[in-house]
Order: sequence, then structure tokens, then C-alpha cells
Amino acid sequence: MKNFLLTAICATAIAFTSCKGQNNNIADNIEPRAFAERIANADVTVLDVRTPQEYASQHLDKAINIDYNGADFEEQLAKLDKNKPVYLYCLSGGRSGKALQKMNDMGFKEVHNMTGGIMKWNAEGLSKPAKAEGMTMAEFQKIVQSDKKVLIDVYAEWCGPCKKMAPYLEKMKTELKGEMTIVKIDADKNQQLAQELKVEGLPTLFYFKDGKQVWTNLGYITEEDLKKKL
Repeated sequence: MKNFLLTAICATAIAFTSCKGQNNNIADNIEPRAFAERIANADVTVLDVRTPQEYASQHLDKAINIDYNGADFEEQLAKLDKNKPVYLYCLSGGRSGKALQKMNDMGFKEVHNMTGGIMKWNAEGLSKPAKAEGMTMAEFQKIVQSDKKVLIDVYAEWCGPCKKMAPYLEKMKTELKGEMTIVKIDADKNQQLAQELKVEGLPTLFYFKDGKQVWTNLGYITEEDLKKKL
């Protein structure tokens, strides 16, 4: 009986070890420059998991678009070749990081996620020169060189956290009139400026006092916390 139990335990252990060893899939995060080098001339799938609106605003060459938040996301993923390397990205790495795990679970053999997303890609100067549209850096500098405090809000219409912050920023614009200037800059309509400012995610707030930048805040911040920082 003891020998039988020992044999059964050993067999179970061997089977468990084998199952673990069968999953040799690659699922990792890589920096934008390495990402750019790998997709340059290789036969790979470049996947943009942002919304169609974000994709239309700017996307990498050869990239296809499947919205991570779309109802048919997994259905569309299933149509891709699971044996072909997939390089995916989003705005700042959040959605693509979740997509990386999902694709690994679905059995994709090789998936690479770009750390920091397209915002970091732009900040590192890897994108093609943006169209010279919107506010110039000279115009931006003229705004912040003020005897008033200046708060710059870099946002986008499709950005959830930006929408959440918009009402209280509008209220603060009225409350602090004469003391502080609050300027909203649409990142999609001012891509060149966003690149020059090295904006890596949205929303991004820049706070200037006496013409000098005091701090930068990336991501959502509550009204209470913002007022404390001001």
C-alpha cells in the first residue's frame, strides 16, 4: 500500500512539473526603443489596443486597432495568428498590460508590451515629427511667463480621468480668477507641443509660478489634493 501511494505521489508530481514546463510562452514588457527596433523590419503583428478615436489621432506604422474596452475584444484577438509575435501598446501601458496577460492566457506564443505606451514613445522622440498644428512652444512660453500663477491642463476629449477633473478645474478657473490662470491644452490638437513637453500620459498638469515650473502631476488628482499642492 505504501509503495502504491508513493508511486501515485511521484506520478502526480511528474505530471504537474510537465504541465508547468509546457507553457513556454513569452509575455513581457519592453522599453520603447527596443520596441521600435524589433518591429522595424520583422514579420510581427503590431497591435494598438486604444479606442478608434485615439488610433485615428496617432498610431504606429503597421499597427492594427482592436479596442481593449470593446465588447468584441477577445473575439477579435482570436482571429490573430497566435504563433506570430505580437507587439502591443496603448496610451501609457495600462490597457496593453492587461491585454498582455489576457493574450498569454489565450495561448499566444510571444507577446511584448511597450512600457509607457505611445506617450513615452513620443516623449523619447521616436515618433515622426508631428504636424505643426496648434500651440507652438513660443506661444506656450509666453503664457507661462506671467506674474500670475499658471496651471496647464494637458488633456484629451476621450480621456476618462480628464473628464472627471474637468468640472472642478472649470470651477477653480472662476474661483481663482485674477490670482491664477488655468489653461487647457488638447493633446490631440497639439501633438507637437505635447512631444516637446515630454507628456507621457493624460491628464498631465504643469504648475508655474513667477514663470518657473514648480511641479508636474501625471494622472488623476482630486480637487482637494490639487488645492493642497497649489
